[in-house]
Amino acid sequence: MLVIIDYGVGNVRSVINAFRYIGCEIVVSCDPAEIRRADGLILPGVGASGYAMQKVAPIAEVIKEQAAVGTPLLGICVGYQILFDETYEMGTFKCLGLIRGKVIPIPAAPGLAIPHMGWNFVNIPEGMTLLEDMRPGRHFAFAHSFYADIDDPQAAVATTQYGLDLPAAVQKNNIYGCQFHPEKSAADGLRFLKNFATLCNQGRGPC
Repeated sequence: MLVIIDYGVGNVRSVINAFRYIGCEIVVSCDPAEIRRADGLILPGVGASGYAMQKVAPIAEVIKEQAAVGTPLLGICVGYQILFDETYEMGTFKCLGLIRGKVIPIPAAPGLAIPHMGWNFVNIPEGMTLLEDMRPGRHFAFAHSFYADIDDPQAAVATTQYGLDLPAAVQKNNIYGCQFHPEKSAADGLRFLKNFATLCNQGRGPC
């Protein structure tokens, strides 16, 4: 069973639909008991990461507890950004602190629109479980004004080029995150979510 953590920061419906489309058993909840029973956790979100951290604060400890015992955790977009130490969006906020790094504005540059919106190619390093079987030419849908400046030697980082090499996805042990929206990224996005579901259900058969 996968639990999508619904903490009131949008985008839940499209993530639910994507996981159900690939055949997964999904529970949508912010109940700590459901979170503790999950084979895998998904932390979605859109909007400002400072606001998102305020909303997730009541269940932050149970999320960190489950990450610490090895439950796979996938953060998507703003859910990915709050995996880090702190964010500077809407002020300064401490985040979940599961991966070392901070969330800062994308720097302005000539010819670049901010927010960064659209489809971008993602460069994948070796050893990133959710991306390792992607076809050449893989593209994902992005929509963000802030990015994670990652400073964690244990984390593998995939990047996309937008004036600088922006982190697009991260993996640290059982913690996964993506700045892009896999639920809006057609076949590549569905493959990414399927890889996560398969990882969560190893030894249990199809999700």
